[in-house]
Amino acid sequence: MNIFRKILTGTGIVFSFTVAAQERVHVNSFGLKPNTFTDATTRVQQAIAACKDKPGAVLEFAPGRYDFYPDSAVKKVYFISNTSSETEVPDKTKTIGLFFENFKDLVIEGNGAEFVFHGKMTTWVFDRCENITMRHVVIDTERPSMSEMTLKTVTPEMVVAAIHPDSKYTIIDGRLEWHGPRWGMNIFHAVLADTAKGIYTYSSWTPFLKSRAVTIAPNTVQFTGDFSGFKGEPGNVFTVRDGIRDQAGAFIRHCRNVQLDHINMRYMHGLGIVSQFSEELHYSHIQIMPDEKSGRVMATFADGMHFSGCKGNITITDSHFKGLHDDPVNIHGTHLVITEKVAPRVVKLRFMHHQTYGFQAFFAGDSITFVHAATLQGYANGRITAARMISEREMEVTLSGDVPEGIIAGDCLENITWVPSLTVRNCVFEAVNTRGLLVTTRKKVVIEHNRFYRTGMHAILIADDAASWFESGPVQDVLISGNTFEGCGYNLAPDNNYVIAIAPENHQLLKGFMVHHNIRITDNEFRIYDYPVLTARSTGNLSFMRNRISWTKDYLPQGAERPAFRLTGCEGVKVTGNEWQVPFKPLVLLQSMTAKAIKTDLPVTVKP
Repeated sequence: MNIFRKILTGTGIVFSFTVAAQERVHVNSFGLKPNTFTDATTRVQQAIAACKDKPGAVLEFAPGRYDFYPDSAVKKVYFISNTSSETEVPDKTKTIGLFFENFKDLVIEGNGAEFVFHGKMTTWVFDRCENITMRHVVIDTERPSMSEMTLKTVTPEMVVAAIHPDSKYTIIDGRLEWHGPRWGMNIFHAVLADTAKGIYTYSSWTPFLKSRAVTIAPNTVQFTGDFSGFKGEPGNVFTVRDGIRDQAGAFIRHCRNVQLDHINMRYMHGLGIVSQFSEELHYSHIQIMPDEKSGRVMATFADGMHFSGCKGNITITDSHFKGLHDDPVNIHGTHLVITEKVAPRVVKLRFMHHQTYGFQAFFAGDSITFVHAATLQGYANGRITAARMISEREMEVTLSGDVPEGIIAGDCLENITWVPSLTVRNCVFEAVNTRGLLVTTRKKVVIEHNRFYRTGMHAILIADDAASWFESGPVQDVLISGNTFEGCGYNLAPDNNYVIAIAPENHQLLKGFMVHHNIRITDNEFRIYDYPVLTARSTGNLSFMRNRISWTKDYLPQGAERPAFRLTGCEGVKVTGNEWQVPFKPLVLLQSMTAKAIKTDLPVTVKP
């Protein structure tokens, strides 16, 4: 036996575990060679099974290409947060290429191998695994569920576009139909990519859907119709996908000590790499971006990494997110609404968002907080002694003490055991029409030395809500330092294009109560193209200090001059010591608070 000890540089995180001497299980020992383009799924699963009772084993691939097909894939039902409703996807069966269940002390060594998936699949699943590492792997899809075409000619009556060779289509009765292995498209979600400027904006397939399509050259189509309202320009790449999240890019469930290292996700179908009720997750040198040689611009169908109900330490370091149809990183818990007091110590709960349900969100021994939905105020704590699923939408939990008085309609439970600390360091976020990073966790958060380049919405969003997505919870210790923000927020202009938004959805401000606390935004570089920098609501002990703010010219048109800071119902705010190299005088707008709540060297306007 030997001890494997890992120290994550710069994080202070140390974990160790005992493993047996490494035994290498070579995939090619199971009659599987790379670069045959035949279905590798069954033999890879045989090699995985051979590692089952060998703690410390290394599952090793020879370099080269391995193809995975849905026919021989593992089929298993999983309910995954933020994916699909009962009507969108009634059958939650996932089609899984590499399936790992109840493994301990396993390394998957890819040696640079490329895993190519055919059809709509979940690339891998780690289910109830401990001390598992995947490294040096490239993942791609033969026919991505994202279709792409480069605009060549655009007029009010006609568009000519070059279809990417990976985007299969057929023209039937004058209409272009996108299709792939056993799928077509009826729902269309479109993003227009100006790759030269790095600007990604929402668009619409409707004018193409209503037009007449004709192939005029190999992979070149002329669309004739009404394009008078279409915003595309020659050179832009039009990207379109179905809106249904029937799979996940990868799924990590009820695992502990998971390391992903040097993983290149060239394309993922579904929500992205989803980690759900897992702990100690360490992701390093992850590329979620297309292969530069592929000519494609999109790498994900939706999010890049999604963390729901996790705990312990999450670290994301030295990674690159480029070309996503949704948020690169989202970390949150889930508020469940209290629907009934069944007994003095028993309450019934319900999943409220249509795309999040079906998984156990509370466990015996968990600590919880009762939350007023309108104010997001936690008003009582408790501990769970028993929890069970009643249906896919409902849970029943038993508490160690009586249910508190004062519950009102809409109140929620938040699980405060399953909340992680987070470190995001030395990463790049770019080529995305949505946010860069979403954070809602009450444990320590460090976001430092990253580059946020032209994210379409807020580079960083700190939310918390119990009325829309029901994503919990409040933050209590956040450091945002040493980052560069350039040209962010353009898809939210002109009213909400702040680089950073602290935006809890408390629909009632409660005097003396702050949802979020202790957020320090220090020593960052902001290269802004418009006036807004920071908006914050219901935040205590907020500081914006020693930052450098400069003006980006010749990027996007500016709106009317307006405050750089919009603060609503905050207290203990400091906005001082920042360096401004901009052609305007930055202003601070206060709403539902007085000038006594802020210390600043900038002009302040107080609005009732």
